[in-house]
Amino acid sequence: MGRISNRKNGTRKEVITLAAARLFRERGFPSTGMRDLAGDVGVEAASLYNHISSKSELLQEICFRVANDFTAQLTAVEADDSLNFLEKLEAIVRFHINMWINRLDEVMVTNNESKYLEEPYHSTFLNERRVYVRRLEQIIEEGNRKGQIRKVQPYAVVLTLLSAVRGIEYWHRTKKNISAAELEESMIVHMVNGLKK
Repeated sequence: MGRISNRKNGTRKEVITLAAARLFRERGFPSTGMRDLAGDVGVEAASLYNHISSKSELLQEICFRVANDFTAQLTAVEADDSLNFLEKLEAIVRFHINMWINRLDEVMVTNNESKYLEEPYHSTFLNERRVYVRRLEQIIEEGNRKGQIRKVQPYAVVLTLLSAVRGIEYWHRTKKNISAAELEESMIVHMVNGLKK
């Protein structure tokens, strides 16, 4: 077997992490072994340990990278005073849509396999997710107070939005009758514009 080829503008660890995300999504975290991963990237299993310490480290890397990207985007949108609250919500939903379109493996692993994170990482991850949802609710609540978003139950709206975006997995698995751009615009029309007061 050869060396791990670097992705353009990426490291060997990045190659391993993205391969792990795909395998964890396809097979599940418990059913993916280090030999599977080594075979996928074209090296001996022992060579992986030059770049990572364990399979659990890879899961942690994937889950927290995705979570941190969502949180960073939310923080940037919250701080953007040029956007009203409906526009803030739209920007966040668009980011979610694009993550599901462009980084399906990582996002699905974060959603479905994070239960296998070791402690204290699992508890930290769950707490960060609760805080994230609460921050989304606060945008909706404030939008309602400002008269920009109609009266709704914030948690129900957040749950609906996040659940709907997860449906993009089905778009990936089927013959695509609409482009990613068309899908994004259609979802925004149905999910966000309906909240406008």
